[in-house]
Amino acid sequence: MRKNRHPLAVLLLAVFIITQTACAQQPQPKNITNQQFLAETKDAEKTTVLLNNEYQLVPLKNLEQIKVASIHFNYSYSAGFDSILTKYTAIKLINGNTYGNKIAALGDDLKLYNTLVFQLTETDVNNSQLMAYIVATQKVKNIVIAFYGPGRALTMLNDVMAPIIWCEKPSPVTAQYVPQLIFGGVAATQKLANSFSSKYTSGAGFETAKIRLGYSVPEDVGINSLNLSGIDLIAQEAIRNHATPGCVVLVAKDGKVIFNKAYGNHTYDTSVLPDKVTDIFDMASVTKVSATTPAAMQLVQAGKLNLDSTMGTYLPEARNTNKSDIRLRELLLHQAGLIPFIPFYETIKPADHSSDSSAIYPTKVADGYYIRKDYYKDTMLPRMLNSALRTRGQYVYSDLSMYFTKEIVETVAAQPINEYAQQHFYNPLGMQTAGFLPRNRFTRDQIIPTEDDTYFRHTLLVGYVHDQGAAMAGGVSGHAGYFGSANDEAILFQMLLNKGSYGGVQYIKPEIVEQFTSRQSNVSRRGLGFDGWGPIVDSHYPSYNANPGTFGHTGYTGTCVWVDPKDNLVYIFLSNRVYPKVTDKLSSLNIRPRIMDTIYDAITKGL
Repeated sequence: MRKNRHPLAVLLLAVFIITQTACAQQPQPKNITNQQFLAETKDAEKTTVLLNNEYQLVPLKNLEQIKVASIHFNYSYSAGFDSILTKYTAIKLINGNTYGNKIAALGDDLKLYNTLVFQLTETDVNNSQLMAYIVATQKVKNIVIAFYGPGRALTMLNDVMAPIIWCEKPSPVTAQYVPQLIFGGVAATQKLANSFSSKYTSGAGFETAKIRLGYSVPEDVGINSLNLSGIDLIAQEAIRNHATPGCVVLVAKDGKVIFNKAYGNHTYDTSVLPDKVTDIFDMASVTKVSATTPAAMQLVQAGKLNLDSTMGTYLPEARNTNKSDIRLRELLLHQAGLIPFIPFYETIKPADHSSDSSAIYPTKVADGYYIRKDYYKDTMLPRMLNSALRTRGQYVYSDLSMYFTKEIVETVAAQPINEYAQQHFYNPLGMQTAGFLPRNRFTRDQIIPTEDDTYFRHTLLVGYVHDQGAAMAGGVSGHAGYFGSANDEAILFQMLLNKGSYGGVQYIKPEIVEQFTSRQSNVSRRGLGFDGWGPIVDSHYPSYNANPGTFGHTGYTGTCVWVDPKDNLVYIFLSNRVYPKVTDKLSSLNIRPRIMDTIYDAITKGL
C-alpha cells in the first residue's frame, strides 16, 4: 500500500517532475504546470489555422527527398520551435538576424535546401526586403511560414502562395505546437473566424490529419505526471547499484511522446558527458526487430520471400549442408534447431587481423583492429552452415537464425541489409540516428560507450558493435550492429503500432504486421522475429502488467522496445549495462520490467 506523502513533499515532487521529467523530450517552459501547458495546447488547437495549402505541402512528406532549413528573425521562442522541428528530420537552423540587410547572402546559404521554414512575427512581415525575398523564393523552393502575430498582419502576406500556419498567440507552448502541425504530429482543424483581407477571409483554412508522433505531457493522454515519478526512482536505483552508468526512457501513448528522459552519464565517472535523450545506443539484439525482421516483412509482402521456403531455396551455399531444408519461418521463430551462438573471436588467428588497414585487412572491427578480407564469407559463414543441429521444432534462441535471415534478405533484395533498412525505413521515416556503423556518421561524444574490451579488441568500444561476431562481420549483421536514439526507435515502432503506416505512407500492410507481431508458435511466446508477451504467472514477461499481444525485443547491451496495442503504448529503455564490464544487475533488479509496470500503473490510475 502506498504511504501518504507530506503535502510539502508532494508539492516539491510535483515541481521536480514538471521541470525535469514530464516533458524532458523538449525544453519545458519554465514556471508553467503541465495543466497550464495542456490548456494552452488545447487553445492552440482551436485557434491555429493552416492557409494556402491547396497543394497539400503541409504536413511535409517524402522526408528522404527534402532538405529542410528553419530560419528565424524576431521570433522570441525559436529555440523551443526548433527543438520540436528537429525531432522529425534533420534541420539546418539559421538565425536570420546575423545577415542584417544582406538577404541575398541568406539566399546563398539556403541554396542547397529545397524546403524552407520561416518563423515570422509582425515585425518580420513588415520587413519589405524579407517579404520580397520570400515571394521570389517561393517560385523555386518549397516554403512553409509559421506566422505568430495578430490577424491584421496577414494582409502583409497576400502575395505569399506558400502554406502559412497562423497562430495569433506567441508563447513557449505554441512554439512547440506549430512545428508539430508542419510535420503532422498534430492535425490542422480550424478555419478563420474573421476576414482580414480579400484573400484571407472568414472560413478560409485547410484541414490535415495527424500522421506522425506528437510531443506533449502525460496529462494530454489522461495520465497524472506524478504517477510516473517512480521511473526516476527506478532509474536512479539502477545507476546507484552500478547496473548501468546511465539510461534513457521514452514513453509514447496514443501517438504522443509523453515522457523522454535521460539519466546518469556515459560512464560511472560523473565528470564525463551526461546522458542525453538524443544519445545513440548500441541496440544489440533489438537489431533483429529494427532491421532484419522489418526487411523480411516487406519482402514477404512483395511476394519475394516465402516463409515456408527453405534456406536452400535462397542460399546456394546452404544446399549441401544440414541447413538446406530449414524454413525461413523456423529461423524467425528460433525453432530451426540451431545452436545459440558461436564464439568466433576465440579462434581467430594472428594472421587474420592487423592493427592497420590495408587491401589485405580492410574490415574494421574497432579502433586499431582490422580483419582480413572476406573473413566472414570464407570462415564465419561456412562454420555456421556446418554447425550441428539440435531438435527442430523446439525453441532455442539463436543468433545464427538472424545471421542466416540476413543472408536471405540480402540475396532476395540484392542489397546489403544496412542499405536496405536505411533506404526503405530509416530515411523516409525521418530517423536521423538509426542505422549501422555509426562512427561513419557521428562523433564519439554522440555515442554511448559499451564494454571496455580486454579480451578481444583491447579497447573501449564506442560506436563499434559490442557483439563480437557482428563486429567480425564488419559491423553489419542480422542479429546485432544497429544503433539509434530513443526518439528514432519510437518512430519505427509507432509505425508498427499503426499497423505499418507512418507519415502518410504504408510501409508494411496491416495483415503482415499482425502476422509477424502476434504469437506464431505452439512452444514459445515468439512471433516471427519479434519477442512477445509471456503467459507465465510468476513473470508476466515483459512486465507483470503487460497485456497479451505485446511485442518487441530486448538487447544484450541493456536495451528494450515494447509495443502494447491494447494500451496504444510504446515503451523504450536504452542503457549501456555492459560498461565497463558485463553485469547482470539490470536483469536481477528487474529495472526494465519495473519501469514498464510503473507506466501501466500510471495508465490505470489516470488523472
